[in-house]
Amino acid sequence: MATASGKKNWFAIWISVAVIVVLALVIGLVVWMNNSASAPAARPGSAGIDQESGAIVVGGGADEIDLYFDFYCSHCQNFEDVYGDTISNLVTSEAATLNLHPVALSGLNAASGTDFSKRASNALYCVADDEPEAAFPFYVELFALKPSGAGLTDEQLTELATDAGASGAADCIADRTWDDLVAEQTTSIPESPSGGAGTPTLVVNGEYVTVTGDPQADLVARLG
Repeated sequence: MATASGKKNWFAIWISVAVIVVLALVIGLVVWMNNSASAPAARPGSAGIDQESGAIVVGGGADEIDLYFDFYCSHCQNFEDVYGDTISNLVTSEAATLNLHPVALSGLNAASGTDFSKRASNALYCVADDEPEAAFPFYVELFALKPSGAGLTDEQLTELATDAGASGAADCIADRTWDDLVAEQTTSIPESPSGGAGTPTLVVNGEYVTVTGDPQADLVARLG
């Protein structure tokens, strides 16, 4: 660029350079934000966690049962009442592997007034990280309490974790270490055939199951 006298307009040149630099920074920031948004949340490093899906893995059977649940969800509590014994038997007999996906539905999480849905799901991850074998007993015992109202305090969750065999989970529970992973699981709930996603959601060998209240038909009959 030159002025009428033939001299370069250095001010205009530097403005142009500055604009290019700013645009490059903005583009770089957008790319970084997009990559960060698509990156999976950190997972516990324990052997009880599927590093790809983020699920808590219980048992080692050839068939796969995936369960998405919110501890504060009354329908999930009822599901555990009806299906819990069957699932436990399938897991302990090595007939199936259970993949637990603890979630925190925003409405339910807010309903307790204490973030209980998210705190409880985080606590399950804390237990699985500290002692994988304690995860399923913790899951069963917490559902047996049928949390309502304000739910359990962190101290009560820690006591439950200790009773299940995860005595080192206290700091993780208090620090909400796995909140981001719980949020990721919540956005990963499979949609039903009719649309929409919620809890409980049951998937057997990759197939969405519309729960009928019959564990034999919904679970056992679908296994290989």
